[in-house]
Amino acid sequence: MRALISVSDKTGIVEFAGGLKKLGWDIIATGGTMKLLRDAGLEVINISDVTGFPEICDGRVKTLHPKVHGGLLARRDVQSHLDALRENGIEFIDMVCVNLYPFRQTIAKEGVAMEDAIENIDIGGPSMLRSAAKNYRDVTVVCDPQDYGQVLGEIGAEGNTRPETRLALSAKAFTHTAQYDSCIASYLREKAGLEEKLFLDFDIVQTLRYGENPHQQAKFYRGASPVPFSLAFARQLNGKELSYNNIQDANAALNIVREFDEPFCVGLKHMNPCGAAVGSDIRQAWEKAYEADKVSIYGGIVAVNRELDAATALAMKPVFLEIVIAPSFSEEALEILTKKKNLRLLEVDMTRSGERERQLVSVNGGLLVQDLDTETRTVTEAMTVTKRRPDAAQLADMNFAWSIVKHVKSNAIVVVKDGCTVGIGAGQMNRVGSAEIALKEARSKGLTQGLVLASDGFLPFDDTVTLAAGYGVSAIVQPGGSIHDGDSVAKADELGIAMVFTGERHFKH
Repeated sequence: MRALISVSDKTGIVEFAGGLKKLGWDIIATGGTMKLLRDAGLEVINISDVTGFPEICDGRVKTLHPKVHGGLLARRDVQSHLDALRENGIEFIDMVCVNLYPFRQTIAKEGVAMEDAIENIDIGGPSMLRSAAKNYRDVTVVCDPQDYGQVLGEIGAEGNTRPETRLALSAKAFTHTAQYDSCIASYLREKAGLEEKLFLDFDIVQTLRYGENPHQQAKFYRGASPVPFSLAFARQLNGKELSYNNIQDANAALNIVREFDEPFCVGLKHMNPCGAAVGSDIRQAWEKAYEADKVSIYGGIVAVNRELDAATALAMKPVFLEIVIAPSFSEEALEILTKKKNLRLLEVDMTRSGERERQLVSVNGGLLVQDLDTETRTVTEAMTVTKRRPDAAQLADMNFAWSIVKHVKSNAIVVVKDGCTVGIGAGQMNRVGSAEIALKEARSKGLTQGLVLASDGFLPFDDTVTLAAGYGVSAIVQPGGSIHDGDSVAKADELGIAMVFTGERHFKH
């Protein structure tokens, strides 16, 4: 029995090849793999001694030869194949152990030259994997070091790998080459400016208990490369398995957290914030966010943008929460919160990244792709469109409100005071309806003056301005852009309200 080994990832390969040698297999190897195995004291056949042809073109051509692919592709149950091998002096190759040049890792390096990327496109490796995988009835194909142990175990126990194992390894090999080729294609297509195809590469994280509802099946996948503010790459430190709805809600919470540099906390329910606040520290931010809506936060999700400390953990402990998300947890905080065995604690990388991120949304039979809405304009006094100009405190609340309202389901209205949400109106079919919900919520807290209101889209009429004035709103931030903007500005001037136009809309459907 003969195995051909040529690997870029040399993890465990010496032990694997040594195990095959002990089981009586001959080892054929190429280039660096051959040197490594020989340096480890293993007897190895040079690929050139099999093909009768030297490696050429700086190693670009070494395994693309009939004595390699004939030995892999010939069917043992077809006499004409056997005759062809005998007539041409070709021997069987019973196993291929190959993994590919590190193309993905190469293009992930900052400032990598296209020439370097091209040189890391493997040609012979995928060809061998595909040949072996196609002939899986007779040939074992191994592309993942995680499979070395199983392969050695089966050969040691039964003399060869099992048929069902060879089928599974074949599927893994074709998956490996498909992912490899799609990565290359995506890279070159981007360089060439081609957009008519989209290749996606995601690996399963877990099979979920169910989807949005118990009768729906669901799975959770993650992309090939880690990104910040990603639940897919979070570390779960405590609690039971995440559900489909948990993942959706936690992702929404992370998108809000990434808006803020100062200490910030958000409570979230059904993908909408139910309380959000900045503070001098995380504990104060939590206390303000909790006080903003004690009812809705029950059974909700909380995310903060600083290490969660013991003081904050003690303040959170009496409240029933599903998930707490932070960039890190102090040892004392973990000791306090892990006593609640079902409380999910998630540690998430919140490092800022300037890279453009895409948002993928499925529709029936299709996929929508857009840039993730990570840009938020700073609200400045220069944006004022009314006679009354906002003061420093109002500008601070306008910026806070503007960063929150973009994460509320449209039509969205957010009312804030002193860096804390005091009323949120989400998802109504008309904007004044959302405003009524948010303003009534603020009034229920006894807040009747000095409020700031933010709208994710323009105010189509002056009715929202009139309503807001009656509830104590003194400043409004909105995108502008309505044909009736003049009416809203005139009404604000009449009622003594400061208004700014950001020129930036933030619909969230």
